[in-house]
Amino acid sequence: MSTYQWLVFILIIQLIHGLGTWKLYQKAGRKSWEAFVPVYNSIVLMKIINRPSWWTFLLFIPVINIVMFPVVWVETLRSFGKNTTLDTFLGIFTLGFYIYFVNYTQNVTHIADRSLVAPTKTGDTVSSLLFAIIVATLVHTYVMQPFTIPSSSLEKSLLIGDFLFVSKFHYGPRTPMTTVAAPMVHDTIPFVKVKSYLYDDNNPESWKNKLQLPYFRFPGFQEIKNNDIVVFNWPRDTLFHMYLPADRRYSKPIDKKTNYVKRCVGIPGDSLQIKNGDVYINGKQLILPERAKPQYCYDLKFKSTIDAELMQQYDINEYNRVFSIDRSLWENNLVKDYLIKEKAKVVELSKDSTSATIIGAIDQEIYEKLKLRLSENFIQANLTAEKAEMLKKDSRIEQVSKYIKTNTEDGIYPDLTDGIPSKINNWNSDNFGPIYIPKAGQTVDLNLKSLPYYKIIITEYEGNKLKVVGNDIYVNDKIETKYTFTQNYYWMMGDNRNNSLDARYFGYTPENHIVGKPVFIWLSWDSNGKGLNKIRWDRMFTTVNGEGQPESYFKYFLVLLGLYFVGEYFWKKRKAKANE
Repeated sequence: MSTYQWLVFILIIQLIHGLGTWKLYQKAGRKSWEAFVPVYNSIVLMKIINRPSWWTFLLFIPVINIVMFPVVWVETLRSFGKNTTLDTFLGIFTLGFYIYFVNYTQNVTHIADRSLVAPTKTGDTVSSLLFAIIVATLVHTYVMQPFTIPSSSLEKSLLIGDFLFVSKFHYGPRTPMTTVAAPMVHDTIPFVKVKSYLYDDNNPESWKNKLQLPYFRFPGFQEIKNNDIVVFNWPRDTLFHMYLPADRRYSKPIDKKTNYVKRCVGIPGDSLQIKNGDVYINGKQLILPERAKPQYCYDLKFKSTIDAELMQQYDINEYNRVFSIDRSLWENNLVKDYLIKEKAKVVELSKDSTSATIIGAIDQEIYEKLKLRLSENFIQANLTAEKAEMLKKDSRIEQVSKYIKTNTEDGIYPDLTDGIPSKINNWNSDNFGPIYIPKAGQTVDLNLKSLPYYKIIITEYEGNKLKVVGNDIYVNDKIETKYTFTQNYYWMMGDNRNNSLDARYFGYTPENHIVGKPVFIWLSWDSNGKGLNKIRWDRMFTTVNGEGQPESYFKYFLVLLGLYFVGEYFWKKRKAKANE
């Protein structure tokens, strides 16, 4: 809904509240009209139920208000003597409309000085739990959110199993857009594995989708800069599950799209280009910070067979096997059409008079049909430049060479993945651009050549109607030759350049999709480790950003923790002695 529609909706809610409580206001010694005045009626109600006025603020915070409304309904009933279990049940499960029944039919008396202490242990536990949920949701939404690195797209800068704290206040906290959602979870309720929010993913016009709030972000104290690591909502998330093929489009609210973490290499107003795997911003090569550890794809040939001991020694855990195919088969157009149909994304690495060396998404069926053979001494591995130099000096290695794509790649932005190399550009993930990163308020030429780059911005991200008739482009039913952007956009890429689903494939990230800035690693878990080595101790309590190599502050934390317990022991001992 728009801001105007939300204001109308809030006024209707205030009217419903007033009609259901005005007599109760009178019985509490207040004026009946006070039940109808927006915001003021909540402040008065807090006085009636003997609760602090700042509770009013919580009633207007999305998600938290879902917890607060039932609390206020029950507190209102108890303030007028309706404190049985049945009263509580009716107050909650009628969505507060039981108060209408009490207001118009019951002869109740306001209890001005009622006890606020829960009469039972269960009630006290529930009250404490609700308070904890409210505080945790406030912190989670507006201050700091825990986040886990799910994939290797930033390997070796951030590792799978790193547990981070993501700051919301660096770039400014974004208010929730989804108003009806479970607190402190993202898009799925744990264990039961059901959607955590109210939204119709198959019908954009559903009433459920009208409950979305407009985008709003509080001011932050930093702007996103080139090389910042950023958590954001994946803008092209229209999947039921990000790792499974979708049977249809699944629409999602912006703040419930899958959380991603990448490095922002391009900011609004930049011109970005990738040359042989290196990123250039406004014509100059982007120099990554010292603690960044970008990985690139390298052809790795062993002198004998693939050496598992060597791979373990150099921690080579991301690699692809290479296949050989008879050259006559490889150059057969029917075979190439078959591979395109199967979306195997097979590319040629080399060939001689009898065979070709290829790599791609090859399954067992393709392997058997084309009579492929696994190379016994050749793999493609994701390595840092430092590790590649070390391998070049190892006597067991015949060749280490950086692999740079030269062919046009299918699915590179703005092309769609359809098994056929892009016809728009001859780009790939190693050689791409130049491309402009849109900035709010900037105007660009809009024509049939530029439209593919900005189509998704105009329609999905900025909510305009778009159609093309001949050579004319209509935006909101008007012919346009220029377009002015209404928000900023960013270009997000992974440091693991050949194993990252990033902007090279999904394009721009709008500003309203930004979640926050990772600032601290509080735990790092290695699922392949054993015993105590499952914890990466050198990564615990390290900062994500900053100059130089990361340093663990875990030992300092342990020292402070020890001093706290020692101090507490002597303080208690001294207090006990004083009481003797």
